[in-house]
Amino acid sequence: MHTRLNQAQPYVLGLFRIIVGLLFTCHGAAALFGLFGDSSIAAGTWPKWYAAVIELVGGALVALGLGTRFAALISSGSMAYAYFTVHQPNGLFPMQNGGEAAATFCWIFLLLVFSGPGAFSLDRLIGRDGTEPGEDRARDRAPAVTA
Repeated sequence: MHTRLNQAQPYVLGLFRIIVGLLFTCHGAAALFGLFGDSSIAAGTWPKWYAAVIELVGGALVALGLGTRFAALISSGSMAYAYFTVHQPNGLFPMQNGGEAAATFCWIFLLLVFSGPGAFSLDRLIGRDGTEPGEDRARDRAPAVTA
């Protein structure tokens, strides 16, 4: 069972990265363009407009798996900043201060910094995922079905 789970890991990580990136992109689009029933933020407003740009661009890069580790690092830092400057002064715990999303995104993106993009990423396609070009990625292949 562990062997099959380990073989599926890059694919599940890739799907996780795509979903999280799309969710983060939606937060940025909502703030910048007033989508999803949100009101848009005036351009250049510190820090909300800059955070929204990081959410939009960083989320899109993470979803595509392009510059994943760097985009995830910047996104994680942005959410840590949001948590400690906006939410944490209103209470110690995220449940008290409304900072659940910021804290969760911060830790998710930090995990992606260390785990890498997983499967289905442009980083892997162009060989920028930490493996050498042409290196065998046998660990990323689906297991052979045996009868």
